[in-house]
Amino acid sequence: MKKILLILLFFPFFLSSQNIKSSSYFDELTPEERRIMVKKGTERAGSGIYIDHFDKGVYICKACNNPLFRSEFKFKSDCGWPSFDDEIKGAILRYPDYSYGMKRVEICCANCKGHLGHVFEGEKITEKNIRHCVNSLSIKFVSNKE
Repeated sequence: MKKILLILLFFPFFLSSQNIKSSSYFDELTPEERRIMVKKGTERAGSGIYIDHFDKGVYICKACNNPLFRSEFKFKSDCGWPSFDDEIKGAILRYPDYSYGMKRVEICCANCKGHLGHVFEGEKITEKNIRHCVNSLSIKFVSNKE
């Protein structure tokens, strides 16, 4: 009877932990990339390789190669992470995030559901009045150079 109670008690946890963690999209990532994309972590501010990167091309998901942002959406925000004021249509999913006592909106890749960062509105930094704050370790850049 004790075993049945334990199974019933932990069964919902088992089901909820089977989302993106079991996906093969994340098998090739480094431990730090997995910490960010699977466990919803954040890289240290100012540490990402794409903060001051402004070449022409497309930023794709590090896990599944889904196109996420075009280079013309990128802008210098001085927030410590790459920032974009738009996204490729249908590429991003949004989820409420109340972690750390804050009310934020998490953004994830629409294809593999990997964590990318957060989106902020109303800061009046760009004409579009939106900032996708993205971890460099969750994206890759593909150049448009011919």
